Amino acid sequence: MKSMTFIEAAKAVGSISNLCGSFDAVCTDTRKIEKGSLFIAIRGDNFDGHEFAAKAIELGASAVVCERDCGLGERQILVESTRQALLDLAGYYRSLFNIPVIGVTGSVGKTTTKEMVHAVMSVKYNTLKNEGNLNNEIGVPLTLFRLDETHEAAVIEMGMSGFEEIARMTAAVKPDVAVISNIGVSHIEKLGSREGILKAKLEILQGMKADAPVILNGDDDMLVTVSSDSHPITWYGIANKNCSFAAENVVTAEADVSFDATYPDGKTKVELPFPGKHNVYNALAAAAAGSFFGINAQDAFEALKKYVPAGMRQRIVKKCGITFIEDCYNASPDSQAAALAVLGGMGAKRKIAVIGDMLELGSYSEQAHASVGKKAAENKIDVLYTYGSRSLETAKAATGGVATVKSFSDKQELSDELSAMLEEGDAILFKASRGMKLEDVIYSVYSKLEQ
Repeated sequence: MKSMTFIEAAKAVGSISNLCGSFDAVCTDTRKIEKGSLFIAIRGDNFDGHEFAAKAIELGASAVVCERDCGLGERQILVESTRQALLDLAGYYRSLFNIPVIGVTGSVGKTTTKEMVHAVMSVKYNTLKNEGNLNNEIGVPLTLFRLDETHEAAVIEMGMSGFEEIARMTAAVKPDVAVISNIGVSHIEKLGSREGILKAKLEILQGMKADAPVILNGDDDMLVTVSSDSHPITWYGIANKNCSFAAENVVTAEADVSFDATYPDGKTKVELPFPGKHNVYNALAAAAAGSFFGINAQDAFEALKKYVPAGMRQRIVKKCGITFIEDCYNASPDSQAAALAVLGGMGAKRKIAVIGDMLELGSYSEQAHASVGKKAAENKIDVLYTYGSRSLETAKAATGGVATVKSFSDKQELSDELSAMLEEGDAILFKASRGMKLEDVIYSVYSKLEQ
């Protein structure tokens, strides 16, 4: 982080300070305090950073941004909202850098899209990106504070669970180009409908200049309705033949996917070392993003040959002759369908799906979980095990279409059953919402297989 004075920071957040000196780190967690840093006291549902303001100073912070008097004299900068102050300060800090910034959002696949855009941009630029799941109103500004003189570009993913969240983040990020991957049903409980989700995702445009371009999935039934007089749209897709970045002759295999890519100035054969038709969309979006910054599509697709999926996102592991698909980072009906299609396309002796609950679906939950059971049957899954109360609907909908269906409410029982029934030549998918922590079952199975 570039050094910033406390007086400068106070002005950026709409406050005043007479504290001399400067800082080169911003912290919201006292466990990560750096000497001389600025601590911002965030209030959450289960914690209040103000209670740790004095501790932050004791640990080495030079000043605290807070909403109330914490008894720290000139070392405190008072604001109405520390959450907004964090975003305002990050927005000011981002404005100090004249570099291309790409904003990424969407219901499904936005993290993978962000990772692929980063891989493409890294062909030409030293590019910053969010790490892990730092895509919310705390993580995004903390990511922006990681910008320094060595960075030549940035790719910032923005997630949300309600209206106005992306609007607040994009005001800080100020994207030069935006990518929206698709409109699914994640967070429909708060947003009411897919139309509401589309409206929330389109908030990303509010932080952009009037003529800044947006890249949209032309095969998404909601995004294809979008038009703009101020933001030129670049479309990508497979079925929609009007897309500037398109794929034909898509061939999916157990560990890879290939296709013929067409783009404004050419056509090329692409082979990606990770499975799934959905990843074709992510790759097209990344190539489109790179094209705005002098990276030709041929070089973009070449870079994606070296991309490795992050975290627990369709990570393929081979153990004891069994193919494991670790996909426990998150789940929605759309991503479950994509994952089941990958499993269904594998040439395994048996195709086994372990499906856990999807969260934050509200009144749509029963229908959504049932749709996953139908997808399991459509993809000719041989064995379906479900975990969690909501996934009982998945099991119910799959019964009759999947040969073996069983539901579990205990992880140990589930892992014991899997360990006993798995055989060489099987392929098994694990997928659920992050809150279900289905990786506990995976690691337990691995441990038993290695005994």
